[in-house]
Amino acid sequence: MSTQANAAADRAVMSRLWNAIPWSDVRVKLIAGLIILVAWQVGVAAFAPRFVAKPLGIAAAFPAVITDADFLAAVVSTLGAVLKGLLIAVVGGVIVGISMGRVKFFDRMLNFYVNGLYAMPMVAVLPLLAIWFGYESDARLATIVFAAFFSIAMNARDGARSVPPEYLEVCKAYRAKRRYIWFDITLYSSLPYLVAGLRLASGRALVGAVIAEFFVSLEGVGMYILAHARSFQHNEAVIGVLALAAFGLFVEGAMNWVMRRFLPWARRG
Repeated sequence: MSTQANAAADRAVMSRLWNAIPWSDVRVKLIAGLIILVAWQVGVAAFAPRFVAKPLGIAAAFPAVITDADFLAAVVSTLGAVLKGLLIAVVGGVIVGISMGRVKFFDRMLNFYVNGLYAMPMVAVLPLLAIWFGYESDARLATIVFAAFFSIAMNARDGARSVPPEYLEVCKAYRAKRRYIWFDITLYSSLPYLVAGLRLASGRALVGAVIAEFFVSLEGVGMYILAHARSFQHNEAVIGVLALAAFGLFVEGAMNWVMRRFLPWARRG
């Protein structure tokens, strides 16, 4: 019994010491990242072919890549198309989603198709979009809109359905005009759902843009990654992948800032 008690006491002391360490989110993330990089470097050096990208090789190639005019043009082309497609998807998705959430006729008419098309793989639709819009940037834009639209529409629909009934009853009691009910009540109450939908849509839009660039052979980060991977310049290709990941992190950070700054009431509980 004394041995077990001593072991329990030792574990309690170690737990208190561990909890006393002033860990911060940034420090923990840096430590985790360092562990991943060391494991990556050692594992590739020990078991993988020489052409496989390594952290030290990526770091050596990074300054030349980010100052390369071709790489910068590819980034501008891809991200510009993604932002343009997201804007179109947000406008259309909000209109369709809120209409479905508040009007039963639209919901019965469109819900089946929105759910079905959301589940459809983008790769299956891309050959058709390439034929319809041509093997050029319009096909990429159509793919981005297709990838992002349904996430926005479904979240906007759920947000419109979540409006508390008492809000609408107060509007009716004070004989509020219909535009106030739609924009000041329904749309504003749906904003947390729209932010969540934009998070999903931005990732799907980025995937759609890269897949379209692969398939249509368009200038962009996707084609930059594919060309350098085929020529065994894997360090440069990984930097392209990191650029896409950085954009995703930027969108996530922007959405978190919007929630904290403008919608703090939506994060309670």
